[in-house]
Formats: sequence, structure tokens, C-alpha cells
Amino acid sequence: MSRLHPFRALRAADAVAASVIAPPYDVMSEAEAIALVKATPNSFVRVSRPESVMPAGADSHAPEAYATARKQLDQMRADGLLIQDPRPSFYLYGQQMGDHKQVCLVAGCSVEEYDEGSIKKHEFTRPDKEKDRVDHIDATDCQSGMVFLAYRDHADLDALIGQCLEAPPLWTVTTEDGVIHQLWRVDSARMVASISAAATEIPALYVADGHHRSAAASIIHRQRAGQPGSHQWFVAGIFPSSSLRILAYNRAVKDLMGHSKDSFLASLKAHFDVVEGGEPVPTGPGHFTMYLDAQWYQLKARNIPADPVAGLDVSILQERVLHPLLGIADPRTDKRVDFIGGIRGWKELVKLVDSGSHAVAFHLHPTSMDQLLDVADAGQVMPPKSTWFEPKLRDAVAMHLLND
Repeated sequence: MSRLHPFRALRAADAVAASVIAPPYDVMSEAEAIALVKATPNSFVRVSRPESVMPAGADSHAPEAYATARKQLDQMRADGLLIQDPRPSFYLYGQQMGDHKQVCLVAGCSVEEYDEGSIKKHEFTRPDKEKDRVDHIDATDCQSGMVFLAYRDHADLDALIGQCLEAPPLWTVTTEDGVIHQLWRVDSARMVASISAAATEIPALYVADGHHRSAAASIIHRQRAGQPGSHQWFVAGIFPSSSLRILAYNRAVKDLMGHSKDSFLASLKAHFDVVEGGEPVPTGPGHFTMYLDAQWYQLKARNIPADPVAGLDVSILQERVLHPLLGIADPRTDKRVDFIGGIRGWKELVKLVDSGSHAVAFHLHPTSMDQLLDVADAGQVMPPKSTWFEPKLRDAVAMHLLND
């Protein structure tokens, strides 16, 4: 059972949505945030990355930074860039990237369900990143970025969402990356009740992305226990799992850990069928491509484990290649390995190796949504950098005020 909560979203005003909605806080560097705000002064990055409007060298995690975020949020509301809807509603947020289309239901989700495990996780979180989100939410009284959730497709809920999409959107925006974004508000009491009822038939929701946001919401709820407000909910974009697209999350390693090219290839043959040449993109699960010394190779794994985590391609590469052959025991902390999001394509792997900055690169087949859900259902944890979702959910589309 999933309890979804309609809410009065704080959101980009319709007429200025194109200049306000912004990439999520954690996909840009400080320099990129500063440049974005300089080019687009109305961007919500002023709030999500307050160091972008602070003096050079300012500490982005100091109390002054979070106070600046609150000041910028209040100013954007005063200037009419952000508005709050008058009555509780659900929202639909649609995105189109090339031929791929996806639509999520935006709603308040229960912190209690997250804490008890019916909103399922598949990643560990880092305390420093949790604290950053807690401090930001606490200072602004606002959950500005959606948690990215998925559910196993549900015919009744999906049909209701389809009916709502027949109305014209509040706005349509094409962002600098060519992605088309649209927002609908669902404020009919009848439709809100129907969506809420259908959601109760969904046995579980799954965190696809936004583990630190959801963990921070749980911490805030505990800290504010007994206080007024709506801290028992967090805002999420909730997608049917079949509509989502995961791209590959590739790896590039800076050296061969003392191996020659020939000895490295020979070592790979203990666990893989190795063929020189072929296309740079893997053809399916258990298949990898490798770029080494200006040449692509095809690697086909043998004896793939049945375990939902050990059988992942990212696990196979880590346990059979990165750790035993290249000495990368902890990919979270080892500076010799870099992770390259699939949006950058195989040409980025060629560029890294041909430049001499890296010795070898591996192109993986994307993790599937079914694999992600199976790992979460098993109560297990995905290896780091297993999934790269595109397109990314923008901030300031529909935000939750905790003091509402």
C-alpha cells in the first residue's frame, strides 16, 4: 500500500518557467553553477547552489550558505518567479529526450513508509551528503528537488494518469540540452481521490535516484517530531518502471597496474571470451566492450551468478577485472578509476584512452529496471555507479514547503 499526498506546490511561475527550472544541485560543479546563474539570473540554482551568488571562495556548507539559500528563495517568491498553488493537488511532469518520453506523478510520499521499508532503497548514503540536504531543507523549509521513485506498472493508476494528460499543460519548456519538459496540475477533487485510491493498491515504491534527499527527509521528520508542518511527507516524481530508461555507467582506469597489454589480455581470458574488434557498444547483459591501445575488444562473461547483485554487469567487472587485475578494491574512493555517464557515449572512452590520461576503458550494458527492482526487493544494495538515469528531473518544477 502506498499513501500519496496531494500538496500545494511551490513552483516556477508559468510565464517564467523556462528561466527558473534548473538542473539538480548534484550534477554541476561550483564553477558550472556560477556560470549558469550569470547567464540566467532567474535560475533556481541561486537557491540550490547558493555559493553561486556568494563571494568567491565561500564555504558552500557553512551556515551562511544555507541562510543565503533561504534569502534567495524568499526573494524569488517576492519577485513572482515562484508561486504557490492555492489548493492541494497532484501534478504530472512529462519529459521527452529524443524519442524517449516519460511522465511521472508528482506527490507527497510518506516518510513513515520510507522508514519502514515499503519505499525501498538500493544504495548506501553518505553522512556528509545527508547533512548537506538536511541543512538545506532545514534552512529553507523547502524540499526543492524531487526524489525519483518508480513502481511496477499498475494499469488503473496508469490509465488515470493518461486521462489527466488529455488536458493542456501549464507550461512547456525546452531546456539547453534539448529535453522537452511539461507540467500539468491535477486539482479535481474526484481525480485526486481516484489517484489516491489507485495508489493504495501499489505494494511498494522504489527509490531510483535521490537516496540522499529521501534520507534527509527522514532525518528532518525525526528532528521536527511534534512540531507543526508537513514534514511527514517528501516530494517525489513517481514513474511506472517500464517508462524509464537507464543508460550505461562506464569505467575508465588510468593504468594497467603493471600489466603489459598482452598479459592483461591473457588474464582476462580466465573469465571472459575475448575477441578483438567489433562495435564499441555491448550487445546485451554479460557482454562488455573494452578500449585498449587504440583497439576495441569484445568481452563475454562466463558463469554469470544468479544472485541479483553478483550477477550485475557492474559487479562482474568489479569482481573479475577492476579488483583482482587492476587493484581497485574500493571504487568509491580509488582515484585511479573514473566513472563516465552513458550520456557521454563511447567516444568519451576513446578520448580518455587516446589522450593518455587513462590506459583502458570499459563500456557496460545498462542495468535494467527489473534488475534494480529485484535488488531492492531482495533487501540488497547496488554497487556504486550502477545506474545513470536520463533525462534528469529539474528543480523548481514542484516543491514541497514543510511549513505549509
